[in-house]
Amino acid sequence: MLNALIDASLKNRFVVILLAGILVALGIRAARELPLDAFPDTTPVQVQINTIAPELSPEEMERQITFPVEQALGGLKALEEVRSVSKFGLSQVVAIFADGTDIYFARQQINERLGEAQLPEGIQRPTMGPVATGLGEVYHYFLSSQIYDLTELRSLQDWVVRPRLRRVPGVAEVNSWGGLAKQFEVRAEPSKLAKYKLTLDEVIKALEENNKNVGGETAAASSSVAASAVQFQNRELAMLPSELLHALQARNLKRGIAALCIGGGEATAIAVERITH
Repeated sequence: MLNALIDASLKNRFVVILLAGILVALGIRAARELPLDAFPDTTPVQVQINTIAPELSPEEMERQITFPVEQALGGLKALEEVRSVSKFGLSQVVAIFADGTDIYFARQQINERLGEAQLPEGIQRPTMGPVATGLGEVYHYFLSSQIYDLTELRSLQDWVVRPRLRRVPGVAEVNSWGGLAKQFEVRAEPSKLAKYKLTLDEVIKALEENNKNVGGETAAASSSVAASAVQFQNRELAMLPSELLHALQARNLKRGIAALCIGGGEATAIAVERITH
């Protein structure tokens, strides 16, 4: 058989040379287009789905969140496997798709299905993780200053540095650790609540309703709003230095919370500052 193959090759030299040339051309093309990496990414096409509920135990997370999310993902095109883990306050579901599946197509399918998932009332909606794998590059940095405290550094990270990094091509996600997130606390005294015949639920409801976003321009002052409130046009705010702008916003927000009224009509409403310490 080997002798026959050699004889056929010698009798058809042109065909053998042509096939050899074609193989060489295909090899050169494949070598030029072959992706080379010191650490090849062998992870499958996967989408991570995270749900946070700090008040639920692992058993409740599995029953009320993880299982409904897994059920909602059933039947997706090219879906091969679904993995999940339920921890205290965290549910993580990983959907693995067949090789060659477009990651954005997979995320679009999952996004549509997550809208149909039946979750308990008050639970934060599930969110998908970034378009990245376990072998993605991670860059760590930190902010330090002898002028600003930890609260101001965290605000600088969340509102200045992080949005600009998100605009850099190739950045999948920017996470923040450390620092002190700025927050305003209303500490109601039970004796003062009883004095004005108010409940803690009424205080919470008033604060939630006051925290809603509305249209732009300016708000007309009424008798239920502190007369000393300062109003700025959007153009004037944009012209202020960032440090002064943050200080004015924080001061006005704190003043607005203190002047927030709770209770019945304007004649019987009680300001928040009168029930706190």
